[in-house]
Amino acid sequence: MSDWEYLTLERDDRILVVSFDSLSQINSLNIKLMRELTSLAIDLQQDNELSVVILRGNNTMFTGGMNLKDSEILSARGGTMAEERILAKVGPSMCAAWEALDPVTIVAIEGWCIGGGVALAVACDWRVAASDAKIYVPELKLGMNMSWQSIPRLVNLIGPARTKELLILAEPHGADLAKEWGLIDHVAQPGDALNKAKDLAIQVAGMPPIPVRMTKRAVTVSATVLNNATSFMDVEQFMVTQHTSDAQEGMAAFFEKRKPKFEGC
Repeated sequence: MSDWEYLTLERDDRILVVSFDSLSQINSLNIKLMRELTSLAIDLQQDNELSVVILRGNNTMFTGGMNLKDSEILSARGGTMAEERILAKVGPSMCAAWEALDPVTIVAIEGWCIGGGVALAVACDWRVAASDAKIYVPELKLGMNMSWQSIPRLVNLIGPARTKELLILAEPHGADLAKEWGLIDHVAQPGDALNKAKDLAIQVAGMPPIPVRMTKRAVTVSATVLNNATSFMDVEQFMVTQHTSDAQEGMAAFFEKRKPKFEGC
């Protein structure tokens, strides 16, 4: 298996714990980190001995979401539409690779899970969050749409009305409310999300591996059969919205720590 810059892997028999740390204050998702997560998921598809993969950030933060100041992103904005589109596909490709994994995937969330972190989390099977964790999707506040083909996944989990509330109002939600909605499956004590995820993983690893994989695939296909048909253009939608004046205003307001003034253009 490859050497990773941002990933740490710890294996115990049929259980693999994957930790990612971008070394930024909010453990943001940069392009290289997302490519590493994608490559790892593709590699793990060849591992027939694996029953469970636990995905976590660092000890205090799952992730603050996409790194909007990533040098690759900033460079692409001065390039061609084709170059921008390639980078815009990195996030959805990562989520698709994790959704496609045959082993059961469990996300352990400490601290904040924001934006692209939510998209990645809902591409996995189960989500365990510390009781003081926060789930937040601020994309619309930045003048952009939520993409990475995450909307149908969210609708499958929490229904259309709550998905609209989560995305359109763009407010942070605590772990208890997220569990009530169905966005979080288990709530643990602060600092204990990984241990709770390991407890679940041990139960899964004790089951017969082949039927577990078959059952996971059957449920996933049943729940997501129309997902691609309803979201295959969200990369293009994202590219349209990020070039609007509202997106520029949203980004400026975010970095200047002020309330944005949107004008619908």
